[in-house]
Amino acid sequence: MTDLLTVQGLTKAYPGVVANDDVSFSIAPGEIHALLGENGAGKSTLVKMIYGLVKPDSGHMRLHGEAFAPPEPRAARAAGVAMVFQHFSLFEALTVAENVGLGMENPPPMRELSREIREVSHAYGLPLDPRRLVGDLSAGERQRVEIVRCLLQDPKLLIMDEPTSVLTPQEVEILFATLNKLKAEGTSILYISHKLEEIRALCDGATILRRGKVVGACDPRERSAAELAELMVGQALHRPDRPPASTGEVVLQVAGLTSEHVATFGTRLQNIGFEVRSGEVLGIGGVAGNGQDELLSALSGETVGASETVRLRGKPVGHLGPNARRTLGLLAAPEERLGHAAAPDMSLTENAVLSGWQRQDLTRQGFVFWGKARGFAETIIQSFDVRTPGPGVAARALSGGNLQKFVIGREILQRPDVLVVNQPTWGVDAAAAAAIRQAILDLAAQGAAVIVISQDLDELLEVSDRFAALNAGHLSAPRPAKGLSMEQIGLMLGGAHDMDVAHTDEAQYIKKTYVEHRP
Repeated sequence: MTDLLTVQGLTKAYPGVVANDDVSFSIAPGEIHALLGENGAGKSTLVKMIYGLVKPDSGHMRLHGEAFAPPEPRAARAAGVAMVFQHFSLFEALTVAENVGLGMENPPPMRELSREIREVSHAYGLPLDPRRLVGDLSAGERQRVEIVRCLLQDPKLLIMDEPTSVLTPQEVEILFATLNKLKAEGTSILYISHKLEEIRALCDGATILRRGKVVGACDPRERSAAELAELMVGQALHRPDRPPASTGEVVLQVAGLTSEHVATFGTRLQNIGFEVRSGEVLGIGGVAGNGQDELLSALSGETVGASETVRLRGKPVGHLGPNARRTLGLLAAPEERLGHAAAPDMSLTENAVLSGWQRQDLTRQGFVFWGKARGFAETIIQSFDVRTPGPGVAARALSGGNLQKFVIGREILQRPDVLVVNQPTWGVDAAAAAAIRQAILDLAAQGAAVIVISQDLDELLEVSDRFAALNAGHLSAPRPAKGLSMEQIGLMLGGAHDMDVAHTDEAQYIKKTYVEHRP
């Protein structure tokens, strides 16, 4: 059988780094093929060359046995290649149909397009209402929009970059059913993910990249997740070591926190209250869209309220903005890397200054000490193994995982009294995730109070001393993480905050979909 796609000797170099070095592999018709590698291994550059976003320096490709060198994505789509990116490219204020139409070369009239969306979305188990505003959709439903937009192009090769990073386990099951249906119809899928158990469950073959080179290929169904991780990094992985718990005085107190002003498609926080002690990690879990972003914003000072709602070492800070809170030792790292945690077109040195100028003493009377700032950026890069040619590189040039390591490292190295972090290992490979979790545990061991907001239950149970669940803007009472059963966690995620009450229908639904069906 002729391969659908053959990649032969692709090489792409940027100043100071070779992103892809003589990469070769092939994908058969109807195959789900994994592309594995650490952050910065060259996966994103490789798929961008296949999709026509980047031109290779050398090498060639063949699609359906014929030469394939798309000069732009439009040409790739015309040849039957579609791609679902990790970061959704949707307009929240537009409807599903309007967003789908914007991504098509020659969209049909809106009524006809709406009919096609309904038919295709239901045929592939991804039901969508074309009239709904995208801003009202969950993360999983937004991904359906991206996928359906691709399916309307009748692709022969579908590229998916970290497709499950913001999905609940139930939504992952729905996605996998869709991908297997496409596979049965002869569509090939190139699948990028750091979730190795998903790779083992879904993929027929895998190509492993390390520092831009192909270092192996295998059938992931015949390898353990640990073996796949070791192939990626070239050495055995070590789980984070948890220092003995030693909590001290209360550092952060939150009481009666209610968000008065919410973005158009946001979630209102309702009477949030908790406290965190020195040396403690408080884990906060929840399905996406239940107030995680709003909580981080309220704690960081991006949104302010009554002064008494947030207290730092007994001092009211609820009325203070981010800079004042940072000066006092309350630091935060948001979920969205590009545009929120980092300015895309600024260098890593400049991004280090943006949040570190106060605590690292990088400025004086409006002047920046650029040598000192560069040294701070270099320390972050070295301490957190950020794969980049140097601190002068723009933030947008880094892979998602490497930028995440830089952002988390920038905050941790400022030695905060309180660190609030949302999705600390989103899109990060297994080795980097372990390193970030270890850094969080080490920070707590040094006396900081840490709040980790995450959709990854395994991550929360690994690092947390206490666990609380966020549901529709309500926060459950924190409970000791050790000994919590998945049934209890499911009830908490579903909004049953009193663990002795009768099981609510919503809690049971969440437990079954979000907890029991984890891949």
